[in-house]
Amino acid sequence: MTAVLALDYASALIFAASGALAASRAQLDLVGFAFLASLTALGGGTVRDLLLDRTIFWIADPLPLAIACVVAVLVFFTAHLLESRQTVLLWLDAGALPIAVAAGVRAATDLGHTAPIIVLMGIATGCFGGLLRDIVANEVPLLIRTGKLYVTAALAGAAAAVATQRLTGDATLALVACIAVAFILRGGSLAFGWRLPVYKARPPRPPLE
Repeated sequence: MTAVLALDYASALIFAASGALAASRAQLDLVGFAFLASLTALGGGTVRDLLLDRTIFWIADPLPLAIACVVAVLVFFTAHLLESRQTVLLWLDAGALPIAVAAGVRAATDLGHTAPIIVLMGIATGCFGGLLRDIVANEVPLLIRTGKLYVTAALAGAAAAVATQRLTGDATLALVACIAVAFILRGGSLAFGWRLPVYKARPPRPPLE
């Protein structure tokens, strides 16, 4: 199994759970659970593979799709046991994001792309699944909520991977750096309120006389 495929499996598993929890909050039926779990689990990797002109990973190997559907069924019957589904959803998303970013980074690296493309593929793989989940579930997307570190965490993780790869030549260490940096930033944003400054409108200037 390649590193990209292993990372895709792991991120699909966790993202699927977050998608299924979003479906529970929207009170969907079992088919809706499977659809939203699959969309979340596979969306980022699909966008990445289309942009990189790769065979879409879940078409080449349908196991991630099967994983998403199984997770959807499990969450359908157990979501009511959770005290706060939103909190669990946020932390599942925070766990899946760094893994998906690392998958995008590794896929672009294996194809010999330049640093900007590697970073962008990491961001796309990490962010698009959650973005599609939130849009379909009629939620404000996590990646644009009030300055919280989401795209920033993905960007920093992908950049850390590129820098580590260039400095050490160790592809595995680069993935570890990617996952660590992205998770620390996203987790810190959730746990401690870390955020970037946000734009605040200023009152208009008085007209010139």
